[in-house]
Amino acid sequence: MLRRRSLFAATLAYSAPAAFARTAGAAGGPLRVGVDSALVDSGLAAGLKRAFAADTGIAVLLVTGAALAILDAVREGEVDAALCNAPAAEELLEQQGLVHDRQQVAAGEFLLVGPAPRVRGRATPPGRSGVDVLASIREVAAASPAAVTFLSAGNGSGTHIVEQALWRAARIAPAAPWYASADRQRGFIAQVRASGAYAVVERGAWDVQGGEPLSVLVQGDPLLTEAVHAMRSFRVAHPAGKIFIAWIAGRRGQAVVSRHRGYRTYT
Repeated sequence: MLRRRSLFAATLAYSAPAAFARTAGAAGGPLRVGVDSALVDSGLAAGLKRAFAADTGIAVLLVTGAALAILDAVREGEVDAALCNAPAAEELLEQQGLVHDRQQVAAGEFLLVGPAPRVRGRATPPGRSGVDVLASIREVAAASPAAVTFLSAGNGSGTHIVEQALWRAARIAPAAPWYASADRQRGFIAQVRASGAYAVVERGAWDVQGGEPLSVLVQGDPLLTEAVHAMRSFRVAHPAGKIFIAWIAGRRGQAVVSRHRGYRTYT
């Protein structure tokens, strides 16, 4: 998991626009919204931020990081709100009363990508279940560990959480040398493509950053569904927090989601 304090270094590239500085100052600073990195990579978070600012004049500071680190920051009150895709971890905070107004605001999916694995000389066709493809990858790796690489986000992101759940469903414990974690300081999808590896990726991010030499091997798998929720921190009460949640879950926010490639509204 990324350390909580390290999240704030990432905000430098996502600072609030100067046009909203006066509004932010009057409200005690911009609304700090923690966002899972895949939702930033896909452009969804930036699209929602722009539309929200245009509608309300309220400045938003996007704090980028892995979902579990973002939720840690929400729990400690280091961000005012969050946009995450790790439902089980979010539900735990909700049960503990550490988040308010948790609303599902988008639906998406994760994909299994990579070069088509070959088992007994035959290519594994796209469209099989994630569990089946992981079993095929393990079979190839068992015969020749150097012939295959699976790259994990390895960082507690929504993508990483879903990948780990898929291995558990397949009853496989992946291990080095063919299983490796990505460098957290570099873009995940760029690393996957550069290494020609198999990986679980978030669809919205893949639509923006993915492509050759890799292919989508599995999509539409029920084990790879994505639910994106917005929520407010219990420990801080930014005056714009309720406005943001109501807007993103309402007609205007849902219109932004419906127009963004890789996502659909939750209804």
